Amino acid sequence: MSKVTVVGAGNVGATCADVLAYREIAEEIVLVDIKEGVAEGKALDIFQKAPINQYDSRTTGSTNDYTKTANSDVVVITSGLPRKPGMTRDDLIETNAGIVKSVTENVIKHSPNAIIIVVSNPLDVMTYQAHITAGTSRNKVIGMAGILDTARYRAFLAEELNVSPKEIQAILMGGHGDTMVPLPRYTTVAGIPVTELVAKDKLDAIIERTKFGGGELVKLMGTSAWYAPGSAAAQMVEAILKNQRRVFPVCIKLEGEYGIDDCYLGVPVILGKNGVEKVLELDLNAEEKALLETSRGHVKEVMEVLNKLGK
Repeated sequence: MSKVTVVGAGNVGATCADVLAYREIAEEIVLVDIKEGVAEGKALDIFQKAPINQYDSRTTGSTNDYTKTANSDVVVITSGLPRKPGMTRDDLIETNAGIVKSVTENVIKHSPNAIIIVVSNPLDVMTYQAHITAGTSRNKVIGMAGILDTARYRAFLAEELNVSPKEIQAILMGGHGDTMVPLPRYTTVAGIPVTELVAKDKLDAIIERTKFGGGELVKLMGTSAWYAPGSAAAQMVEAILKNQRRVFPVCIKLEGEYGIDDCYLGVPVILGKNGVEKVLELDLNAEEKALLETSRGHVKEVMEVLNKLGK
């Protein structure tokens, strides 16, 4: 019986739990939150629409009681403060690192074999925090950012070309934020290279919009996005539980791939029952390598901030 825990019953966590239930990705879904009654209420609400939307997944909620999460196959961590207008992801680091550390300790205590997916910001460094706290192999503690960033990129391209978003395949690499590395060479529309269909200036504008996609939504709503991030995390859970071996960009600790060591960056991987089954190394050109190096430098800086905090 498949069991998934989602820690943090805010907008992202609740959306993730809802998608997991609606698509019957897991048989049992546990929502956990620190606010009294919130996880229980949202879990109950999701279960009450099971007769309407016709699914069998069971959702339950808990206020800080991690015993209910025992023996989870996958744990999604969305806990932490969301971004507010004017805040960078890095502003969140100290508070959210403490939260992610505490959550990871509780999760591992009850589900030592769980695969952990981190959604909390700043994403790459929170994945680092969760990994060092969990003390498990790198393939079992990964961050969700690449799927979200790629989805934004694909959505903008679908809008520009007026085609179905289903037709667009793409890959993005690097850190989650302004230094992400979009790869137009690896972007296709039903197998056709995107560079044959979109003029360079338009493509450059779409890439820029993608880089600041999260910030665009924060400005509009006053808080971070949730429908797309929650759905992206659920898609990763599905690939793991169903052993789909899908190729997704995810944040993982690099150990020599792309000439980078001991840094948490988004790279394409095969995602299956063991978490990351394999890291795929693309043959990047000089320009792409330079962009990835810039991204690595930024993530390393923020990792150093975390190291100095002694978390």
